[in-house]
Amino acid sequence: GKRTQLLKGLPTTSTVEENAAAGVSVCTFNVTVSEGVAIFPTIVNSNPLTAAFDIVPKGDLEYRVVTTGDPVLDYETMPKSFDLQIFVEDTNGRTDLKTLTVRITDKNERPVFRGNMAIQTVTLYVLEGTPQGRIYQVYATDPETAELKYSLHPAQVPFLVLENGDIFSTKVFDYENDPHCYFLNITVTDPEGLNSTKTVNINIININDERPYFTTKQRIYRIKEEQSPGSLVANITAKDPDDEDSPSRLFYSIQSSNRYFSINPSTGVLQVTGRIDRDAHPLRLHPNISVIVRVEDSPGGGHHSEMEITIIIEDINDNSPECNPATFRKEANENITAGTFLLELRNYCADIDVDPSNNQFNFTGPSGFGSNNFALESTVSGRLVMTESIDLENPANLGVEVYSLTVRVQDIAYIIYIYIRIRPVNEFFPVFSNLSYEFKVPEITKVGSSIGRVSARDKDWPPSVITYSIVAGGGTRDYTNIFWISPTRGEVKILARLDYETTQKHILTVQASDQEKTTTASVTVHVLEVNDEEPFCSPNFYSFQIPVSLAVGTNINGFKIECKDRDSDPRSFRYFINEGNVNNHFTFSPSAGSNTSRLILASRFDYESGLDTNWIYRLRVYITDDNLLSARDKATHLIKTGTVTLNIRVIPNPTTVVATTPGFTVVTKRENLYSELAWYVPFIITLGSLLLLGLLGYLGFLLVMWLCTYCPPAAKADGTPLIHFIFCLSLQTITKLNTVFDGEARDPVTGKIYEFNTQSGARRWKKSSEPLQPAPGKQVTSSAKDGDGQGTDRVRVPSKKEPSEKRKEPTAETKPAAQPLAGQSETPDQDGPRLQKQK
Repeated sequence: GKRTQLLKGLPTTSTVEENAAAGVSVCTFNVTVSEGVAIFPTIVNSNPLTAAFDIVPKGDLEYRVVTTGDPVLDYETMPKSFDLQIFVEDTNGRTDLKTLTVRITDKNERPVFRGNMAIQTVTLYVLEGTPQGRIYQVYATDPETAELKYSLHPAQVPFLVLENGDIFSTKVFDYENDPHCYFLNITVTDPEGLNSTKTVNINIININDERPYFTTKQRIYRIKEEQSPGSLVANITAKDPDDEDSPSRLFYSIQSSNRYFSINPSTGVLQVTGRIDRDAHPLRLHPNISVIVRVEDSPGGGHHSEMEITIIIEDINDNSPECNPATFRKEANENITAGTFLLELRNYCADIDVDPSNNQFNFTGPSGFGSNNFALESTVSGRLVMTESIDLENPANLGVEVYSLTVRVQDIAYIIYIYIRIRPVNEFFPVFSNLSYEFKVPEITKVGSSIGRVSARDKDWPPSVITYSIVAGGGTRDYTNIFWISPTRGEVKILARLDYETTQKHILTVQASDQEKTTTASVTVHVLEVNDEEPFCSPNFYSFQIPVSLAVGTNINGFKIECKDRDSDPRSFRYFINEGNVNNHFTFSPSAGSNTSRLILASRFDYESGLDTNWIYRLRVYITDDNLLSARDKATHLIKTGTVTLNIRVIPNPTTVVATTPGFTVVTKRENLYSELAWYVPFIITLGSLLLLGLLGYLGFLLVMWLCTYCPPAAKADGTPLIHFIFCLSLQTITKLNTVFDGEARDPVTGKIYEFNTQSGARRWKKSSEPLQPAPGKQVTSSAKDGDGQGTDRVRVPSKKEPSEKRKEPTAETKPAAQPLAGQSETPDQDGPRLQKQK
C-alpha cells in the first residue's frame, strides 16, 4: 500500500523502569485515518528481539505501548534499549511504519541471598565441645554489584558474622549447661540502606562424652539349679548422663565366657540360657558363677562401664537314686532261722544330689512271688532279712527254689520346659494423655518460664523414645513463634513477653513422634490480664513560680495533670505528694477518682515567723491505679505507680527579709606517705611521662610538615627569601538567621516578662503588643529559673511506658517542623527477644 503519515506521536523515544509490572504504559500515540483501520497498530519487529512490549487500545484511535511482564525487564542482564517498529494500515490501503525507541532505566534493588539461604531457613548442627571458629558462610549478591554488609541479631548470642558473611562461634558449647538451640537473624544491607533478612537455626548436638554408670546396687544373686531357659536371674539397670531425663539407650553384654546365662542387650535382663546342673562338675565343687556385665552407650564402642556379679547355684532334689548292681543273686540254706540277715541294699545305692536334704531316699517292699518270706528290717537302711524258715520239703514250697523280689527305691521325677523369644515391632502410635491441653498464664510471666507440660506414651515394648515439637500456631505480629517445647520432656516455655492487650489466646499444635509414627494435640494458652502498665501523666515534669502571698485554695498557675493507663479505669487513679511537700502547703484536687487533677495551695506561707524556710519546693507526685480496690484487695493485687516531678519557686515580696544561717567550713587534712611496697608507681609514672613527651614531639613534627606542605613561605618581589610564619585559615560562610523566641518567663528581680530561644538561649524583653512566636518541632512544657535567675526550658520527651500507638501519632504541637530527607531511613532498636522476626 501507499506509505502515508498515519501514526501521530511516532517516532519517539521513551523510558521505562526495570522490573516494571505488566500493563505499565511506555508510550501513547494516535492513528489518523479518514474511514477505518484495516490492520490495527502492531509491533512487527523489535531490535533486539523481545516480547516484553505490546500495543493496547486506549480510546477510539488512541493506543498505548505497554509492558507485558514476560519477560520482566532487567537492567543488569538485558539490553539497555529496544527499537520497536510499529505498523498500521487503513481501509484505503494506506500504511505507515514508525519506530519507538524504549530505554530501560536502572533501579536500586534489594540484596538477594544465594544458595540454601535463598529458598529455605538454614538449620545448622554444631557438636558440643567444638572449638571456636567458622561454622557457616552466608552469601548474598546485589543486582547493582554494590558492596554489601552483614549483621547479626540478636547481638547477645555467642556468634558473630564477618563482612564476608562468615559466621563464627565465640565459645565452646556444653550441651548439658548451654541452650540447645539458637535463632540468628542475618541481615545483608547495601550502601543505600536496602536490606534482606534470613534466619539461621543453630542446634547444639549432644555428643557421647559421658561414661554410663550402673544404678543396680546388688552384686550377689541366688538361683536354684535346673531353671528353665529364659528364667529371670536379675534386672541390671544403668544410666547415661548424656541422656538427661529421657530413657537411656544403652547396650548390655556379658564379657566373660559363660554357657549358663545371657543378657538382653536392650533391657539388661539377665536370664538362663543353658542347663545348670549343680550335681555335675564343675558346679559340684564350685557352685558360684561370676559374670562380668558391660554397659555401653554405643553398640560399636564408645564409653562403657563394667560390673561383676556373683550368682550362687542352689541344689534341688532332681536326681533319683541309683543302685549298682541292680540285680542281686544270693544263696541261703533251707531251714535257716527266721531273722537271718541276707543283704543291706543301702551299701549298693546312692543319690548324687549334693545337698544332704536332697539326696535322701527310702526302700519299700519287697513284692513278688514268695515275698511273704522276706522283709525289710528298715526302710532307710534297706536290710533284707528272713521272716520265717523255708523247708523245701514242705508241700507248700514244693518245687520252688528261686524267689523273685522287687524293692522300690523312691525319690523324684523330672520336668522339661520350652520357651520361644519374640522380636519387638513398632506397631502403636504415640498417644497424648489428653486430647487437648489448656494453660493459663499471666501476661507478666518471665521470659523462659515453663507454662505447662504435655505427655505422650507409646504401648510398644520396650518403650520408644518420644520427641515433641510445635508444628503450628504460637506466632504473633512480630515473631513466628513465641513458644518453645522441650523435645524430650514436653515442657512448654515462653520465649517472648506476653501481652493481654494484644493477644488473649494462643492455639498451638504439638506433635509427638517416636521416629516413625506421629500424633498431634492442641494446646491452648490463655493469657491472663494483669495490671502491668504504669499510669502516664502529662506533663510529667513542670517548673513554675508563685508569689509568697498566693491565696489558699488557688489553682496554682492553672496547673493540672492528665493521666492515662492502658489497663486501668480513669477512676482508679489516686494522687499524693510523696516527697518535698514541707509543711503540706500543696495538695491535688481531686485526690482520687479522676484522670485529671489540679495543684492547689493548701496553706499559706509563713516566712516571717520562721515556720517556712524553703523558697524552692521540689515535689515528687505519685499516681497509683488502686483507687477502686478495697483494702483487702490492695494487699493481693499488683499496683503500678507513675511519677510527676514539680519544681516550685516561691517569689518573696520586696519587703520580705530572707533569714540567713551562719555557715562553717570543715577542713580535712590528708597526708600521703610513700610505701616501699608501691615501688612500681614512680616507675610507671616516669615511663608514661616519657611516652607522652615522645608522642607530643611526634605530633609537633607532623604539624610542621603539614604547614610546610600546604602553606609554602612567600618570597619578596626581588627574589630574596622572606622568613616568616604563615597561618592557613579556612573560610566559613556565616549566614545570618532570624532568632525565633519560642518561650517566655518572668524575671524575679524586676518582675518583667522576657522571651528566650529554647535552642540558643538568646533572650530579649517582651513587648506588650508582640505575641509569643511558636517554636516548630518542640513543645515547651514549662520554664523555671535557677539560682541566678536564668530561665531554663524543659522539652517534653515521650516516656518509655507510653503505648506505641500514642508515640506514632504526634499532635500538632509535637510534629517535627521538617520531614526527613528522601532516601533516609530510621534504624530500629537493636534490642529484642531472641526470636525469629516476622518478615
